[in-house]
Amino acid sequence: MQTREDIFITLRDALVELFEVEQSRINLDSNLYQDLEIDSIDAVDLLDHIKRQTGKKIAAEDFKAVRTVGDVVEAVNRLVNPAA
Repeated sequence: MQTREDIFITLRDALVELFEVEQSRINLDSNLYQDLEIDSIDAVDLLDHIKRQTGKKIAAEDFKAVRTVGDVVEAVNRLVNPAA
């Protein structure tokens, strides 16, 4: 079972690696689109990365409601820990 902290660290590392976002700019309240300048194509790449890391897919319609890094952490947490 992954904790929210584990998910955050994995997500933070992915944002740094995939999109060259400075690690210091990434926290749970960071807005993906405004603060981190992630666009819709980047979001698709991020979804693909999450799928490869977890073996599970977040539905695109579920991802539409995601705005912050914390939202992504919660979405992934629900995916990998369905009883949580």
